[in-house]
Amino acid sequence: MNKSKSEIIYRHQIWSFVDYGNVNYWYDKDRRRADDIELLKNQKLIIDIEKLAGFASLFSDQKRFYYGWNNRKKSNWHIAIKAEKYGFIKVTKPIQFIKHYLTEAELDNNSFTLKESLSGKYIEIPKSNFDVEVSVDALRLMDKFDTFCLFSGDSDFTYLAQYLKRKGKKIIIIASRQVFHTLKNLADLYINAQIIKSDIASIKETAPLARRGLDIGSVSDGQGSQK
Repeated sequence: MNKSKSEIIYRHQIWSFVDYGNVNYWYDKDRRRADDIELLKNQKLIIDIEKLAGFASLFSDQKRFYYGWNNRKKSNWHIAIKAEKYGFIKVTKPIQFIKHYLTEAELDNNSFTLKESLSGKYIEIPKSNFDVEVSVDALRLMDKFDTFCLFSGDSDFTYLAQYLKRKGKKIIIIASRQVFHTLKNLADLYINAQIIKSDIASIKETAPLARRGLDIGSVSDGQGSQK
């Protein structure tokens, strides 16, 4: 039997869009744990995909994961596999490498692997932005959600957020301290990534301490930056 309009219970829908290329670097420079204890020299904070998925699931009716994988480095493909395992709808594409030829001044300050061709010395800069994919998906699916939750502080998403606001959507921005101010001002709710550090990050040991004979690895099998 069909229900009348008055009998239909409206349920607010929150969909989360994770720009992992942005999220993955949120804690790269942090030297303190979530409990404010200083990290050891051989430790770093990484985004733990299992914990990230669990946190997003607390409020998200659907969670989407956008990730660029390095086809030269198969060891980082497991990130997309884990994202799918823990319930994300994943959208992936291979990273593109852009040649940048260096000036003499840049040669002295270069931290990338240096290559050389007939045209000179150059580095390859990885590029894998997902602002187009996130924006297209948000627009084509906007009738299915009421609140757009973005895990990113990238200024490229400002125009998308403005459009969604005009269409009556609520906006949640979860980002690090580097969030673009215009994007932050559009948010109905802004969450600083430092507040949720314990919810989405784990500690990884990057090298053994002198007193240990081996590297015990991440405490919760996190993923970390793939550089």
